[in-house]
Amino acid sequence: MTYVIGETCIDVKDKSCVEVCPVDCIIGDDEDRMLYIDPDECIDCGACVDPCPVDAIYAEEDLPEDWKPYTEINMIFFKDKAVARSQVEVRAPVP
Repeated sequence: MTYVIGETCIDVKDKSCVEVCPVDCIIGDDEDRMLYIDPDECIDCGACVDPCPVDAIYAEEDLPEDWKPYTEINMIFFKDKAVARSQVEVRAPVP
């Protein structure tokens, strides 16, 4: 399993998690509304969980039910950023 960043990261993007990740697998470009964890690079250490001020990071198996789509969004981001970004917009439209 891997760790997943969920909805409360949207439009916050606090990078405390990035600073503690030992494998640099948490990414977010300037145009992204949230950060993403690369599931192929994550070593499941959990170092990113506690520093997150908005409780956006969960082990995949502990992700709240209504956040389950973020597992796929995090995976897709590393294959097709445009698709992942559009899925974030669907889940959390810009007001």
